Amino acid sequence: MRKLKYRAENSPQAWLFLLPALIVIGIFNVLPLIKTFIMSFQKGTLNNLTLNGFKNYEIVLKDPKFHTALGNTAIFAFVVVPVGLIISMFIAITIYERIKHKDIFETIFFIPYLTSVIAVGIVFRFLLNGEYGFINYILGLFNVGPINFLDDPNMSMITLVIFGIWSGLAFNIIILLSGLRNIDKSYYKVADMFGATKIEQFFRITLPQMIPIITFLLMVNFISAFKVYAQVFAIFNGKAGIADSATTAVFYIFNKFYVENRYGQGMAAAVILFGLILIFTLIQNRILKRLSK
Repeated sequence: MRKLKYRAENSPQAWLFLLPALIVIGIFNVLPLIKTFIMSFQKGTLNNLTLNGFKNYEIVLKDPKFHTALGNTAIFAFVVVPVGLIISMFIAITIYERIKHKDIFETIFFIPYLTSVIAVGIVFRFLLNGEYGFINYILGLFNVGPINFLDDPNMSMITLVIFGIWSGLAFNIIILLSGLRNIDKSYYKVADMFGATKIEQFFRITLPQMIPIITFLLMVNFISAFKVYAQVFAIFNGKAGIADSATTAVFYIFNKFYVENRYGQGMAAAVILFGLILIFTLIQNRILKRLSK
């Protein structure tokens, strides 16, 4: 007789164990996504929605505020993610190679990840205050400033980028450290025998071995950066900077839905953002796969 290979997806018991998780995912992830897509073609109040065709998409795509929001989101993503990853790599390698009590420093660097973004934003508002902030005090020692980080429209995105880089370091460092521990140390011993410098070891051993981890962090961080909202809300005290100078795509969606009560337009903007994130993620994964070969 021909033996049948076991396949988990054909097992009723497997589906039974997965059922609770599938129900939760369906209710809190799939259904809202479907509802968002349907509402993007409607207008009116939540209790009386009527079909509006592609009108919402036309309005959103022609809205200068949406263009500004997408531009600010792109600036945030393409500055914060690579710069944050480079700084995180430097700190992770320093902790791994040069610091004795690694566990203590790992805990210190991981604490911000466990702290509320709103709480951290309050601290940053005090640090960056134009009149009595500690950052301006330090800059004053070098005869620089004071710089109005919070109330100058020209500084809003710079302030948001600084906050975004700092708030993302903790997660990156912990993940990178776990990757560094999994690299076989014998590679470095052989490299030392042949007289390879630390820089050569980094680019020829460490970096190639860390490509899967870096790929994962790039994907997660870019998706998170395109959905940035909490950092804006926290650092500018519930606003998007002076004259909405730091408004992002998600902040635009929030204002359309909850402030202006234009539910259809808000959901149309959400669908457009979802599409852009999906396209960028697919392109990024394809590029990274080619580079890793």
